Amino acid sequence: MKKYSRFRQSIIVSSLLVSLLWCLKSAEILFHWPLYWMGLRPLDVSGLLGILTAPLVHGSLEHLFNNTLPLIIMGTMLALGYPKVWARVLALIWLVSGFGVWLFAREANHIGASGIAHGLFFFILVASIFRRDKSSVAIMMIVFLLYGGMTMTIFPREEYISFEYHFFGALAGAIAALLWRNVDPLPPVKRYRWEVIQEDDPIIGDEWQVESQQAERQDISARLGPH
Repeated sequence: MKKYSRFRQSIIVSSLLVSLLWCLKSAEILFHWPLYWMGLRPLDVSGLLGILTAPLVHGSLEHLFNNTLPLIIMGTMLALGYPKVWARVLALIWLVSGFGVWLFAREANHIGASGIAHGLFFFILVASIFRRDKSSVAIMMIVFLLYGGMTMTIFPREEYISFEYHFFGALAGAIAALLWRNVDPLPPVKRYRWEVIQEDDPIIGDEWQVESQQAERQDISARLGPH
């Protein structure tokens, strides 16, 4: 029951955050609000605001739709598997990926939350490699099965896709995993009866061997008879 409640809370939180992106895109379309000024422009002082706002803006409905499911699924998995650190992980990915793009990316207007998605993916991946408990590995396997292609999209592929946001998001996620992978306690390890090593009886110990040797000697003496 407790696990179900935590799962429900996790999916509600991630869905609310993604709903904010859809509200902004809907307002942009319905009210003809130009939101490109919220994008991130590298090495432009006026573009520093984009570190905070660029992940909230998307170029098209298709762009936003492509980020929706990854953000909901991986955001839920993050909050479910790492309840103590999910907020700081998200904040670190958001800020570090933005600063990385502002410092090193191509001259363009970078927008979209795909850098956040890549950061979540790489946090889950790297954290599971170091923790190696059943819970983190299971979460990683689900995420990798769905979005394992993110390991390749951190490299340049298409001209109008900000691979820089993908790369620095992935880097931020890996850094967050190295910093906070052990903050959430490992789940208790269930040991089966066949895994428990049977120890010698503390009273008898190895005395049966001594008694057996004595019995063998007596038997040999009885066969030989008196000298």
